[in-house]
Amino acid sequence: MKKSVFLGTLAATTVLAGAAFAGTLDDVKARGELICGSNVALTGFGAADAAGEWKGFDVDLCRAVAAAVVGDGTKVKFVPTTGETRFTALASGEVDVLIRNSTWTYSRDNDLKFDFVAVNYYDGQGFMVKKDLGVSSAKELDGATVCIQTGTTTELNLADFFKSNNISYTPVTVGDDTEAQRQYETGACDAFTTDASGLASTRAAMADPGNHIILPEIISKEPLGPVVRHGDNNWGDVVRWTFNALLIAEEKGITKANLEEVVAAATADAAYDPEVKRLLGIDGDMGAMAGLDKEAFKRAIAVSGNYGEIFEANIGASTPIGLARGLNALWTQGGLQYAAPFR
Repeated sequence: MKKSVFLGTLAATTVLAGAAFAGTLDDVKARGELICGSNVALTGFGAADAAGEWKGFDVDLCRAVAAAVVGDGTKVKFVPTTGETRFTALASGEVDVLIRNSTWTYSRDNDLKFDFVAVNYYDGQGFMVKKDLGVSSAKELDGATVCIQTGTTTELNLADFFKSNNISYTPVTVGDDTEAQRQYETGACDAFTTDASGLASTRAAMADPGNHIILPEIISKEPLGPVVRHGDNNWGDVVRWTFNALLIAEEKGITKANLEEVVAAATADAAYDPEVKRLLGIDGDMGAMAGLDKEAFKRAIAVSGNYGEIFEANIGASTPIGLARGLNALWTQGGLQYAAPFR
């Protein structure tokens, strides 16, 4: 992220915000609705359809949190945010949580006073070009114009990559993915750079996705995840463990379709997997530890299923986005997704 007066001002704001918004869980319960900071329109991750209904990988995590906290996954107000407005919206209290492909970095953690409570997608920055540009590597982009969103980690990554390879470029700054797609398709830039998942999403939304290629270079680490304000630890725990519940559900084979069957079996069998019993509120009082009821995490799973189901339904190999699990496979399948024990 580019260091600026904006960052300094936002950092000062968030120091105060930590104390001012230390009761987000109570606020959401009282309101009966979660306010979730979302992307403006990133197909597969977060976008409103023609009927105005929000759908996507990040959207489903917002709905899971709402189900856990207020008992209904539909009780979510989605607030579209750009790369530049997202952190201001969170710091000011306009949104309760930010879930919109935001990268966990040192400065955002410490300077901006935010907590990244999980990584729901492990990503990296890439490049997309039109086939007729005739390049097969980002190292061949010497002298290119490159569309890039402002207020993102991609700006510095881009500068570092071109400098380290002793090549030059001209940035074409854009405010969000929709503008980036428009500028790129009209020829205002030779290449578009952002997280590789975002490139796949943008390409899928084009009229002729086959005429665009994502170059092989991945030039950064981009751990994307939900963000809350510093000083609101209880709320951070709620969001973190809602996400963990979706991971554990996948690991244990609990799906949206078989959830009630698992509940019945676990209730009837004293020897059933103890972690599943705790997760689904059958044994123990795990929900109360975080200020929730005993069936909070069961409801979170019921909305859209486990992590794997959410991934495959929104951005997986059978969708137009076409992303493989890769690093986002469970740890038992060679990936990085690993939930702490539910005990």
